[in-house]
Amino acid sequence: AARDRVAWLWSTLDDPAQLRVGDIDDNGKVTASRTLTAINDWQAGMEWGDIEEVWFKARDGYDLHGWILKPPGFDPTKKYPSILEIHGGPQTQYGNMFMHEFHYLAAAGYVVYWSNPRGSQGYGEGMTGSIYGRWGSVDYDDVMDWADYAANLPYIDTGRMGVTGGSYGGYMTTLIIGRTDRFKAAVAQRVVSNFISFYGSSDLNIGLDHLAGTTAPWEDMATCWAQSPISAIGNARTPTLVIHSENDYRCDQEQGEQVYIALKKLGVDTELLLLPGESHGVSRGGRTDRRIARLEYLMGWFERYLK
Repeated sequence: AARDRVAWLWSTLDDPAQLRVGDIDDNGKVTASRTLTAINDWQAGMEWGDIEEVWFKARDGYDLHGWILKPPGFDPTKKYPSILEIHGGPQTQYGNMFMHEFHYLAAAGYVVYWSNPRGSQGYGEGMTGSIYGRWGSVDYDDVMDWADYAANLPYIDTGRMGVTGGSYGGYMTTLIIGRTDRFKAAVAQRVVSNFISFYGSSDLNIGLDHLAGTTAPWEDMATCWAQSPISAIGNARTPTLVIHSENDYRCDQEQGEQVYIALKKLGVDTELLLLPGESHGVSRGGRTDRRIARLEYLMGWFERYLK
């Protein structure tokens, strides 16, 4: 491409992706952008749920950003089961992009809601760095405050709330089931459960010092353990499906196996799904049949406990 032109994939909350191109002016700004493709015309004949963008207050007054996706054919007089989705990272963010998993769940009759708790990117370095060295602190509170916001909506059935997330979202899901039984079902995906063993099994290894602010386990075992969801797993009572990929070098399957074995020993309903040949990014870049299988297991678990 010419130096004065740029192309990119453009997505919205209800459009998977289009190819756009724009000219770059002398100030480095993109001008005269236009869409080159119309590859999602198949959506025209489908009914999609409405998405509401929300700003809400955390318990300490901090402003937080979230979205709520309602099922197609939403009836405000009814009570719906809901699923809280938690992103990975934590140094990433949800934004104005299409999430096929969310629409898949909404089409089955769930209200799906997601947010950017502290630790997320996109709102300044202060917010991103606020959980450095203390995962599971204000970020956990923010996620719970978001769940409280949802629970207070008149169309949410508080007896049928579920939670899921992958990577850091799997960390938070596992932490949640050890701290509260408010959710009736959980799906913990590509989990971080134990910072002590994670230090030696993840491809991040010494990079964890910069990502999470943790130290090497032998330098501060107590802090590593205190931030590990497995330290509170003895309190878990929530039926939990654990999903891992066998070739995940970021969050090794042993992290999920620790959760699965602990829940089995505790007598909590649990299953472990291992996806052969897949990596940390299976939900986005895995082989098609395995991506479908992951979604079907995810849906099946929530259908079992929330319907």
